[in-house]
Formats: sequence, C-alpha cells, structure tokens
Amino acid sequence: MAMSKNLSRGNLGMGIRFMSISGWWKNIEPAPKDPILGVTEAFLADTHPGKVNVGVGAYRDDNGKPVVLQCVREAECRVAGKEFMEYLPMGGSAKMVEESLKLAYGENAEVLKDKRVAAVQALSGTGACRLFAEFQKRFRPDSQIYIPVPTWANHHNIWRDAQVPQRTFHYYQPETRGLDFATFMDDVKNAPNGSFFLLHACAHNPTGVDPTEEQWKELSYQFKVKNHFPFFDMAYQGFASGDTERDAKAIRIFLEDGHQIACAQSFAKNMGLYGQRVGCLSVVCDDASQAVAVKSQLQLIARPMYSNPPVHGALLVSTILSDPDLKSLWHKEVKVMAERIIGMREALRGNLEKLGSPLSWKHVTEQIGMFCYSGMSPEQVDRLTSEFHIYMTRNGRISMAGVTSGNVEYLANAINEVTKSA
Repeated sequence: MAMSKNLSRGNLGMGIRFMSISGWWKNIEPAPKDPILGVTEAFLADTHPGKVNVGVGAYRDDNGKPVVLQCVREAECRVAGKEFMEYLPMGGSAKMVEESLKLAYGENAEVLKDKRVAAVQALSGTGACRLFAEFQKRFRPDSQIYIPVPTWANHHNIWRDAQVPQRTFHYYQPETRGLDFATFMDDVKNAPNGSFFLLHACAHNPTGVDPTEEQWKELSYQFKVKNHFPFFDMAYQGFASGDTERDAKAIRIFLEDGHQIACAQSFAKNMGLYGQRVGCLSVVCDDASQAVAVKSQLQLIARPMYSNPPVHGALLVSTILSDPDLKSLWHKEVKVMAERIIGMREALRGNLEKLGSPLSWKHVTEQIGMFCYSGMSPEQVDRLTSEFHIYMTRNGRISMAGVTSGNVEYLANAINEVTKSA
C-alpha cells in the first residue's frame, strides 16, 4: 500500500504541469518622481554645454563643484584605523549626541545641566523628523501637526506616513515675498490649545524667510498662552548666517521662556556630510527621570526601523565638535560657505537691477540660507528650462548654492527675459 501511494504521488508529480505563480505586484503603478530629484535627472540628461542646475539643495563652490570641508578631512584622518566598526547603541553615539545638544541649546544651557533633554542620534534631519512623528503618534494619538505653507515637501510625507493628521498655518506672503506674520500669529491663536507646530529654526526651506528676533519672542509668548508644542527642524545651523549662535536664536528664545521643545538637527548642510546621514533628535522634558523614559521610548521606535544608526558620520561630528581646533576651523569654513551664498544673492539682485527689471528683487537679499523663493511662476520656470537650460523646481525655488560668479549674469539675463512681461 505504501508503495502504491508513493507511485501515485510520483505519477501525480510527473503528470501535472505546475503554473508559475505570478501577479503579486501587477496592480502597482510607478511612483511619481520626486520634484527635486527629478530636476537633477533632467539636468543630467541635458547635453547643452551651458546648462545650469539651481535645483539641488547641496553646497557647491564658486566653480560649481562639491566641497569636502578641511575639518572633515582632518577628522577622517584622526578616526581612520583607530575605531572599531561595532554596532552603536540604539540611541547612537553618546558623544556625538552630547556635542549636538551643546550646539543646539548652548554650552551652558540649564536644561542640559539638569539632564532634562532626551536625545538620540538620528538618520540626519529626515530621520529625526520621522522618529518624532512616530513618537507623537504613539504618545499623543489624538494630536495633529500644524505645518507652514509652504514647507519642505518631505515634511508632509513624514507625518502622513506616521499617520498624524496635518493642518497648515500661513507663513509666506507672495505679494511681499516675505513673512505673513500677522496671519501666522492669527493661526497660532486660533489653533486648539495644546497643538503641535512645526517650525523652521532658521533658513526656512523653501522660502528663505525667517521671523525677526522680536517676532520669535512674540511667537514664544503666544505659544505659552495657548500651551502649544514647538517642534523645531534645524537643518541649517551656521549655514544660514555663518554664525551658529545666531542661527539657534529661535530655539534659545523658546528655551528662555520655559517651553518644552523638540528639535531635529542635521549635519548634512553645515558640515557637508550629506551622504553620511547624521543628525540628532532631542526632546526637552520635565526632569531627568522623564528624559530617561522618553529616550527609552525613542530607542524603542528606532529599533524596528533601522535598529541603530551608522557610526562613521557620528565619529566625524563628535571629533570635530569636541576638539577646540577642529571646531574653530569648522566655524570658519561654515562662515565661508554662508558668505559665498550671501555674496551670490547680492550679485543676482545687482545683475537683475542693472538690467532694468521692472520688478523688485530686494527679497533676493532679504531672504537667507540656501534657497531663494524667487516668486517666478511654474510657467516661467518651464521657460527657463526649455529656452535657457536652467533647472530648478517649478515653485520658483532657486538653490543659491548652484549660483556662481561664472553663471550669475547668465541666470539674471534669463530670469529677466522670462519675467519682464509679468
């Protein structure tokens, strides 16, 4: 009987022709292209010798070349062959986190002395935002996040994927190319008490428009009145003005007023560590024991996401920030980068005014940071691309890092041509 069964199974196996299993993913459509990365792809495909890319958010020198800071090169030499490549803890490098907090909150910040800050290393600013969004969803499940209009497009993706409901608040005023502060304040006042707000600490992306120090103080006061929670995304500390203390002023104002804040830090722009994905997420708590609890929960969220963060970028940041000589060199180098951007703003505005443009371009120099929100329409941007081989995002955002002394006159002529009939 057993032999009969075996034979029948064998015959069955030989007699049936199995169909390959397929179609698991047949209903999946291609994802829409990222608007920023799509600009780079189009630029690379263009064979025109005079093409210009002012779309990507990465620093370039005046020859249009990527830059590795000398302080980073020196830090690489110091850590090369001297460190093991073991896993970091879930919370990352303690030394890197400690130095990051001093940079953001101040060397002598009371919240640091009191050990009231829960902090973990994160996968740059994006990862820090995502960790906080997940933390918000888990521990304040009925909350929502207020996001400025406009903002970095990925902010919406991050809180959407964390399933945190989103609301928006007024920020930019197209007519003045500046801050719509009155309406911004109205939105803060009208939001339900205890709302979460996403704030750009400096060099707002994409507009380059920041509140003044007095306006930050007014906002801080109103946040206290409404018991709102401020979440700061700080991707450009030092890169905006060339002064790390000045660029952290908004955070310091809110701290001085007693707010419990959270902060996402990135070292992509200000140290040129784009591909290292190194950043920090910090949350100010009531006391030291609460900070321990919050940190443990942040680590628990990170564990199934990526287990623990990468080591090399953390070594570079901690080496630079903990060594007085390297830190001093970094301050000088980040100031050079910021001043080149400021110089290109002045050159672009000057060229446009010299051409006799009927439009006002004062916003080019009034805005700050890597990006200039030009005010050009999508149709005008399309003309820049099709007629002049100049590439940028269709919202008119110019990456000033892509502007050089060699192309600024050409860029100004092209902008003047497509806007002169506006």
